[in-house]
Amino acid sequence: MSPIDPVSPVSPVNLRTAYDADVVVVGAGPAGLLLAAELAGSGVRALVLERDAEARVSPGVALNGSVVLTLERLGLMETLRREAVPLPRVHFGLLWVDLDRVRPRPPDPVLLPQSRLEAVLAEHAAARGAVVRRGHEVLGLEQDGEGVAVEVRGPDGEPQVVRALFLVGADGPESVVRRAAGIGVTRTAPTVSGLVADAEADPAALAPEHLGAAFSAAGLYMGVPVGPRKVRLMTTEFGRRAPDGAPTRDELTAAVAALTGSEPKVEGLYRPPVRYDDRTALADAYRSGRVFLAGDAAHTHYPLGGLALGAALADAVSLGGTLAAAVRGEASEGLLDSYHAERHPVGRRIITVTRAQSALLHPLERVGPLRELFGELLGLGSANEHLARAVSGLESPGPGAG
Repeated sequence: MSPIDPVSPVSPVNLRTAYDADVVVVGAGPAGLLLAAELAGSGVRALVLERDAEARVSPGVALNGSVVLTLERLGLMETLRREAVPLPRVHFGLLWVDLDRVRPRPPDPVLLPQSRLEAVLAEHAAARGAVVRRGHEVLGLEQDGEGVAVEVRGPDGEPQVVRALFLVGADGPESVVRRAAGIGVTRTAPTVSGLVADAEADPAALAPEHLGAAFSAAGLYMGVPVGPRKVRLMTTEFGRRAPDGAPTRDELTAAVAALTGSEPKVEGLYRPPVRYDDRTALADAYRSGRVFLAGDAAHTHYPLGGLALGAALADAVSLGGTLAAAVRGEASEGLLDSYHAERHPVGRRIITVTRAQSALLHPLERVGPLRELFGELLGLGSANEHLARAVSGLESPGPGAG
């Protein structure tokens, strides 16, 4: 990575007027939307640029304890709880842990499609004055000690340059911002192939095996009603490499049949299926000069138990306060660097917790004895509490974890 000029102190009056926004956030997922809301609530001009014209389907459906607490502090959980499905139990690698034995007891997790959460966060951001522009694809960036110039292609296909004091990449696992900023990534290869889609179906007409969850040596399946005549179908096939090309309805149907024994009787899909897997990626740095990373652009792993969402929202809250201070001219280099120092160990930790759970899932003929022993360990109070906090996103990384 080439050296970056030190960040110059910001003049709240003179310098800000020369830019299109104080902070440009790339990506209208949970991290980007909450960050924009936090910034706008502090008087910062926040602009969100999102490539997709419409929100895409995400495999995320779990709001764990840390997410619930964050949304309660924001005053958003009451609205979401009316639509969420309560989950009185949580698991570590599909082995149940007991929240009632944890003090203080973490909140119960809930099931809610991430698309619904994103809609509420978008309303929250707009109410605070943030601007969201969909259909705007970031192509590249240039930065110096004074600001960042972002090259963008809008809905009309014409390139334009948007200038800001700071830029945040919250644009997912294949982050354009991360790559353009020259930030490296530590990765692991995928070992599973997953699909997710929302199907048009009457839940009452589905076979019993297509509602709820199933775990076998072949993989994982989940079918959950997420709205009137809408059922979220998710498949994870162990030891399978995803085929090339865009996923299709036929591929999803075959995956469901392989995991449940029969094809689901659905009338259609609201949108084409989306692929996911268990590859991990951790950005080597969460900051490069005036460019920062948050959410899946900073840390990526298998979507298990809502850990990615919890970390993404916490990234947004932490970075929101740091950048608001920077825009006001109150942030030293040390404060800007503190974002990486605080959040990078958390990203590393949630990847470790998720990979540990994946290691308990397959190949089942080998991990069966390990699962049996883990089940016995969960009967011990201290082990149960430790893992319950880990999967609820409510633990702190140990010393030297970064």
